[in-house]
Amino acid sequence: MSVVAKPRTTPRPDRIAVKTALLSVSDKSGLLEFAQSLAANGVKILSTGGTAKSLRDAGLTVTDVSEHTGFPEIMDGRVKTLHPKIHGGLLARRDDAEHLSAMSQQGIEGIDLLVVNLYPFRETVAKGGDYDNCVENIDIGGPAMLRAAAKNHDFVAVVTNPSDYADVIREIAEGGTTLALRQKLAARTYATTASYDSAISSWFAGQLNDPFPATLSVSATLVDTLRYGENPHQSAAVYSDGTGRAGVVNAKQIQGKELSYNNLNDTDAAFELVAEFDEPTVAIIKHANPCGVASGADMVSAYQAALKCDPVSAFGGIIALNRPLDARTATEIVKIFSEVIIAPQILDEAKAILAEKKNVRVLETGSLPNFADARMTLKTISGGYLLQGADNGHIMPSDFQVVTDRQPTEQELADLLFAFRVCKHVKSNAIVYAKNSQTVGIGAGQMSRIDSSRIAAWKANEAGTAIQNSVVASDAFFPFADGLLAAADAGATAVIQPGGSIKDKDVIAAANERGLAMILTGMRHFRH
Repeated sequence: MSVVAKPRTTPRPDRIAVKTALLSVSDKSGLLEFAQSLAANGVKILSTGGTAKSLRDAGLTVTDVSEHTGFPEIMDGRVKTLHPKIHGGLLARRDDAEHLSAMSQQGIEGIDLLVVNLYPFRETVAKGGDYDNCVENIDIGGPAMLRAAAKNHDFVAVVTNPSDYADVIREIAEGGTTLALRQKLAARTYATTASYDSAISSWFAGQLNDPFPATLSVSATLVDTLRYGENPHQSAAVYSDGTGRAGVVNAKQIQGKELSYNNLNDTDAAFELVAEFDEPTVAIIKHANPCGVASGADMVSAYQAALKCDPVSAFGGIIALNRPLDARTATEIVKIFSEVIIAPQILDEAKAILAEKKNVRVLETGSLPNFADARMTLKTISGGYLLQGADNGHIMPSDFQVVTDRQPTEQELADLLFAFRVCKHVKSNAIVYAKNSQTVGIGAGQMSRIDSSRIAAWKANEAGTAIQNSVVASDAFFPFADGLLAAADAGATAVIQPGGSIKDKDVIAAANERGLAMILTGMRHFRH
């Protein structure tokens, strides 16, 4: 049943003088200065618990909510603001005779400013709090008050973040909060409570092992608006999901120009790729596809090997490292232009070298993401979303099957596993040639798998890399033997692919005829 609003008989008020404020916060940054300014402007302060104590200790006059309501805090503080004198004071319309009469009859004092930030539920979860502790940190009274005050923003200003203190104090000093500010604060408040409820909903879904709940709640906080999106005519922004996952969103920018939409997208692809490897590994990315990946004894050798795969495409690319960036590697990297460099740490000696290339964006993440974590990926489609688990599976020797007469050599096996891992990060249809833990040819994004095989071989020949006696990985099965034969003609001696085609027997027979070793993994790695 919907509620019909009463017809408005007076204009929506602009300035509202603040006579009474209720403060109840867990984040006390800037609180004392804010409360002192309220007091200096003659505002009566109501408060609860720890907030009231901290203000009193600073010498401010504070009225406890329990004194204001005439009802004690009970049930370990679970019930303190859930009272008609609080919610009536927040919800009463000051231009409605019936509301004013009810306030008078019930002794309800209007509350003109509400300052609340919620129990630290997310922080409790992030710190590994147990089930009971997380539940106890679900705020009830706070969201109820926030929603009430935001609904009645014609007359009440509501603050959820210390960053808004200065604007509120400035307007109070000028005679009262303006409608424009109250509307802006109300909008922020509903975003805050929605995000808070979303975090709780997602946590409960995780506790119940329900990856696809009936209602999907998505919560994100604006990090920055971008100059434009994928193209100049598109607007864009970047948001944080609040997980704190190591990567581009939570990285510290050491130097360089503002990151663009494409920078962020490509850098994420690069860093997620190198996070897969335990060995020192470098990936060079262009348009979200790797143009060179290599593991080595150290970072400089890994970078040099990655660059050899496709030095032409590497120009203006994204470079990701899974180890700290040192001076030797930085010296090599600055020999060509790169858009972004990202690493867990940028050593001081490397910073000095990179500083000479002022436009290069340099990001430091502090750590590597845990690639094996059970995160989800979300994609928008017309009218809805696609949600799936991340492709974070690794193939181990116990998982695959050698289906050819010839077994792979020890070196081939190592290169096959390396190539298949890289292949996960190449747009489908994807073909990756590798040798000695470095890519020597990559074919990406083709409608035909055989075209990807041929393009990868052509790119290798153009770069002058030694594709002979390499191995090849395919992200999905070869539907016919022609794709495998194209790889063999290019010089591959061993193949890794998921298998599962109705033509698998023909493909295996072709591999045996050419003397190839072939592994079937049973795991596909489409990437669109």
